[in-house]
Parts: sequence; C-alpha cells; structure tokens
Amino acid sequence: MSNVDEPTKCDVVVVGAGAAGLTAAIFAGEAARLSDSRTIVVLDGAKTIGAKILVSGGGRCNVTHEVVTPSDFFGNHHIIKNVLAAFRVEDTIKWFASLGVELKREETGKLFPVTDKARTVLNALIERCCESDVVIRPDHRVTEIDRLPAPEAGFAVHHTHGTLKARRVVLATGGRSVPKSGSDGFGYELARRLGHEVTATAPALVPLVLDDRMFHKTLSGLSHEVELTTNVKGRNVDRRTGSLLWTHFGISGPVVMDASRFWTLARERGDKAEVYASFLPDQTQEQARQWFAEQAAGHPRRSLVKTLTIRIPERLAEQLCLYVETDPQRAIAQVRREERDRLIAELTKFQMPVKSDRGWNYAEVTAGGIPLEEVNFRTMESKVVPGLYLIGEILDCDGRIGGFNFQWAWATGLLAGKAAIEF
Repeated sequence: MSNVDEPTKCDVVVVGAGAAGLTAAIFAGEAARLSDSRTIVVLDGAKTIGAKILVSGGGRCNVTHEVVTPSDFFGNHHIIKNVLAAFRVEDTIKWFASLGVELKREETGKLFPVTDKARTVLNALIERCCESDVVIRPDHRVTEIDRLPAPEAGFAVHHTHGTLKARRVVLATGGRSVPKSGSDGFGYELARRLGHEVTATAPALVPLVLDDRMFHKTLSGLSHEVELTTNVKGRNVDRRTGSLLWTHFGISGPVVMDASRFWTLARERGDKAEVYASFLPDQTQEQARQWFAEQAAGHPRRSLVKTLTIRIPERLAEQLCLYVETDPQRAIAQVRREERDRLIAELTKFQMPVKSDRGWNYAEVTAGGIPLEEVNFRTMESKVVPGLYLIGEILDCDGRIGGFNFQWAWATGLLAGKAAIEF
C-alpha cells in the first residue's frame, strides 16, 4: 500500500479491493503504463483488504475451475458467455503464472495455488498493483458518488477521508455475502442512487437450517450422494445430484450450496419453497419398490437396517426407520406393507424441513443484484451512467461452487480495467 499524500484527483477510482476490484486495477494500471501516466486509486472500506479471498476455499482460494461454461452460472447466459470468452480459464492460468502463482488441479476439477494458501493469491494481486503504480487505500469507505456537471464531467467520490474526483469509476463493492469483510450491500445503494435497478438479493452458496425436531444432529458429519429437488410455488425449479453433508444445524455440502439460491430467492420474494431429497438418486420410486421386494425375497431374515445399508449409510438408514416408526432391527420379510410404502416414499422423496438459510455471514456469494442487461458486456460499462463500470458480485450473476465466481471476478475485472483507462 502506498504512503504518498492523499490524492484529490485521479483518472480511475476502483471502489472495492476484492478479487474483481484488484484485477480491474491491475489491468488499468498496466494499460496506463503502456500509454501515458494515468493514476488509478483503489478505495476499500476495510482496514485490511482481501478478507473474502483469504477465507475462500477453506483458506486455500479456489482460483477457478478447469472447465467453465455459461451453464455454470445463473443469469443472462448470452451476456455471461461473452464475458467469459474475454478471459478463459487458460488465460487465468497464464495470468496467475505471470503473477508468480502456479496453480494445481484437484480431482474435482478445482484449481488452487500450489502453496495451498489464499494469502499467496492476495499478495500476488497486491504486489502487481504496486508494480503498476496503483494506489490502494484501505479504511476508505465510499459514502456517496456524484456525477460532475459538464464541462468537468467525471465523478466526485466521497469517502471517509475526503473526496476524490475521477474521470471513471469502477464499482467492485461485492454483494452482501460475508458482510464483515466489507461487502455489506452498500454498493447496491450507490448504484441505485446513480440510476441503476437492483433485483431482489438473497444468500447463495449457503447452508440450510432444518427444523430442530429433525434427526440431522444425530447424523452430523455424515456425507453421501443425494438428488435434491427445489419446488417453488408448486413447480420444480431445480434438480441436481451431488454430495450432501449433515450438520448440527441442518444440511450443507456442494449439492445443498448450489441449490440454496432457489430456496433463498423464493423466500425473499415471499413464495412458498420446498426442498426434497432422494436418497436413492439413481432410482425411481417404482424401481426402489422393486429392489425392496427382491431383497425381501432373497434375504427375508436380514434386518431392515442392514438391508438399507446396502444403498445408504447405516446411520441414515436407522434414522429413517425411526422416522417412519418402523423397528430398524425387524426382519425385512416381516415389514408390513404400509410401513414399507412409507419408507420407500421417504427414501425417494424426503421433504427437508428447511426453516431458514444460515445467513449472509455463511453465504459464499449473492444471488441477484444489478441486471446484466444494464452493462455493456464488452467493457462492463454502465448503459445508464457513462464512465461507470460494474464488475464482480454486484452484478446479477452467481456461479455454482467450485471457483466459478472467482472466474467471473477475473473476467469482469479485466474487461473493466482495460476499458476504463481508455479515454
């Protein structure tokens, strides 16, 4: 961070020193050095920048994924496709290598720094900013952005230490996830005051809290494959298969995190939302019934819980038996038809009693935000306010778990950084 005197004028102000903001500053700074001397200043409200980078990926920073496509995101896919095409995964890998950060691929397809430390990523971004003469100002919370009248043009960016006039502004304030990092949603208000729309926002990639009367506490720590279906206002809006993790408060794991946005957005809008799990993701209810009959015929004396353990974890099998009021130790051939039918129904369509999500402090990203239709996808410049650029999580685009949201940050940052300096 630079110790030069507090500037009052600059060419480009980047509001927010997260992944997208630092990327925009780097590309703007590098472009400025190639042309003539132009000043780029990054303002961030936090005293220590990069908190969300440091906590991401369990402190390892899941930089991107080996394959990234528009279908990995929720939002306007035409616009998302064009943004991603400007900075592909291979470009990201090369760029980080140029920053001195080598990446490694894990079995899941996720890419991490070889050091397994998020600090490596943050330090590299900050160092490149310094090399590009970018001034970073922590503890400078932006409180208002005013458009300057002609002929001066540009913006007056008011912050907690004064006012900074700039020809261009890049808004990279993040959404509302992990508010203690500084992304408390105020960026939406700044954009709204300048004339932008903001769609309903809700926590995404967030664990879900279940009713206390459920048996989840007894399964805490158990992880297994399920098919999860989210139903909103009587219509199935999402169905996906993946790993579910039972916790002391409810459910988490990749499949839950990815599906959570549909439940949270529905609740934000006041719509009825329900989440169902099939513990036999590869079978229909009829196939499950047939399998059950075959097991009863072939191994009539085997206990119900031992039979179910062939397909699902034993702890879950036992709890499901108790849930439908059936003795887990009863021989399978002695299970009454009504008990069997109840059990098969719960195995294939178990309604999760979701009470709430775990909140913004535990959400990895924000669903909703500024409509993508309000920006030029070639430059990320606002169609509403010339000279204003919108990038990263503040936009109505959220990716699934696995490094996709970081790829969105790098891509939008590159586009805005290069465009904002060209005037």
